[in-house]
Amino acid sequence: MPLGTWLRAGTSAAALVLATAGAATAAPAPAYEPSAARAAVVTLRYDDSRAGGWEAAIAAGVASWNANVSNVKLVEAAPGTQAEIVIVATTGWPQATLGPVRPGRQVRVELGSQAVGQGYDKTRIAAHELGHSLGLPDTKPGPCSQLMSGSSAGTACTNAVPNATERSRVQSAYANGVAALVPAGGRILVDAP
Repeated sequence: MPLGTWLRAGTSAAALVLATAGAATAAPAPAYEPSAARAAVVTLRYDDSRAGGWEAAIAAGVASWNANVSNVKLVEAAPGTQAEIVIVATTGWPQATLGPVRPGRQVRVELGSQAVGQGYDKTRIAAHELGHSLGLPDTKPGPCSQLMSGSSAGTACTNAVPNATERSRVQSAYANGVAALVPAGGRILVDAP
């Protein structure tokens, strides 16, 4: 038998063996299960019923976090439902309990009008204080591009969007569908300059 015939026969046999072996050992790919993907998202309810005058800023701050992290979703609590994040309007400086808050637990956010009176942006304040609830400390002093730089970025700063590092830290804190098992501690962070 000529060499070319042997090579063609050998190549065909090898291909047949490989195809058969691959079919015999291949397992079906797992089906995509949307319910499993949804289970990884932590839903945190907020109550802003005592935050009169801040509704638009809170809605914008919530929208910013919901658009920038995928495993935490902030939703407004239905009346009479316990919320994990209680938001109130005050006359002092903004402050919040440092999280990360876990479902069934509770933190408090105070949106202070003193900061607004000095020229700070309401939406940035609301998004910043929500960031504390999600486990982010202040990064003062810091540039306007860091949401958690707070008042140190100055009154001209209106950025209410977490940067990549801030998003990553929140994603890590709520990885696998639960807040990281770190003590919330109840530490209050006051955001006065």
